[in-house]
Amino acid sequence: MDNLKEIQGKMAHDPHYVFSYCKPRRQVWVPGPVIVGAGPSGLAAAACLKEQGVPSVVIERSNCIASLWQLKTYDRLRLHLPKRFCELPLMPFPEDFPTYPDKQQFVDYLEAYAKRFGINPVFDSSVERAEYDESIGMWRVKSVGMKGEEVEYVCGWLVVATGENAEAVVPEIEGMEEFSGEVKHTSEYKSGSVYKGKKVLVVGCGNSGMEVCLDLCNHNAKPSLVVRDAVHVLPRDMLGKSTFGLSMWLLKWLPVRLVDRFLLFVSWVILGNTARFGLDRPMLGPLELKNISGKTPVLDVGALAKIKSGDIKIYPGIQQIRDHSVHFFNGKTENFDAIILATGYKSNVPSWLKEKEMFSEKDGYPRRPFPNGWKGAYGLYAVGFTKRGLLGASADAKRIAEDISKCWKVKSNHLIKTTKRSLLFQP
Repeated sequence: MDNLKEIQGKMAHDPHYVFSYCKPRRQVWVPGPVIVGAGPSGLAAAACLKEQGVPSVVIERSNCIASLWQLKTYDRLRLHLPKRFCELPLMPFPEDFPTYPDKQQFVDYLEAYAKRFGINPVFDSSVERAEYDESIGMWRVKSVGMKGEEVEYVCGWLVVATGENAEAVVPEIEGMEEFSGEVKHTSEYKSGSVYKGKKVLVVGCGNSGMEVCLDLCNHNAKPSLVVRDAVHVLPRDMLGKSTFGLSMWLLKWLPVRLVDRFLLFVSWVILGNTARFGLDRPMLGPLELKNISGKTPVLDVGALAKIKSGDIKIYPGIQQIRDHSVHFFNGKTENFDAIILATGYKSNVPSWLKEKEMFSEKDGYPRRPFPNGWKGAYGLYAVGFTKRGLLGASADAKRIAEDISKCWKVKSNHLIKTTKRSLLFQP
């Protein structure tokens, strides 16, 4: 009542005074872990925990599972690796799926996976803050819904599964805001059909950049590709097997550098000297470079042939952009109708996780490299940050479930004993 009188008094003296009524935050105690992110990594962690008898709550900011795949990928996308290397724990792909499932098939697989293990994420709920409360020895995870409703989850374990591809990376290029045409990130690109007859500049020569260029060619657009750095381009299949599968088999018997030499020799036989077309190779081999930096080689599915034929033009880095023209570092200037940024994604963990020991504030990755980055202190875990795709995520999910289940069983046994003791001594 005193507060009401105080507000009424302020409003009487100041007609511009505004007060806000804040709804109380709903608090939810979670007996098991909270998993942030309902992508493949989060689903794998939840399924492995379920298999161990540990319940969990999965929080997802979008309105669906695997939102990156469903909402932010282009139509022609397929898995770059054979399905056996991309399946999640405890459930293989259907036998009738092709070796390289397409986008919809992969989404169907993930939805069937969630249904099989009874994973029902809390959708449209964005985690704004997660912090360990030493006073109670628990994690406090604050989420905000679509209508601004706040929920605080209190839990003993927190699994970070927002992944390496949480936010699109948009580079700063001088004059880009002055470009008269369309500029979009590949997260917004669906098909080249809307670019028929147009000159399109694709910035970034990873797997996405190469495939977008190929898609543009297939829809009669005129794509060009910006290649700033050296890049390894390998055939997706060699000697009748997938390049990745062959690499994994060879690594069982040979050191990385020797396998790299073999891959580069076979690639040269199949693809030729890529440097002739503006695609210089790095000094380190593809597997060694992947292990050190996480940079994935491009697995060619047809773009290189378009580069060789001149259907896809190669340009070096961009110096500046003016109106419709793009000025390159080699002194050339070309006009374009659209620019597509195939510049990748980044982690967003530092924006919401208030913890400085396990995760780097610089890049949002665990400080300890694979395979030791999955576990932190006070019940904090990470899944999907290995730079090794779904194989790495699946391995982490299994480790996390096994580790949490040990503590879970101890706590469950303690709770049962405490409950029995209290019942025995009841009057």
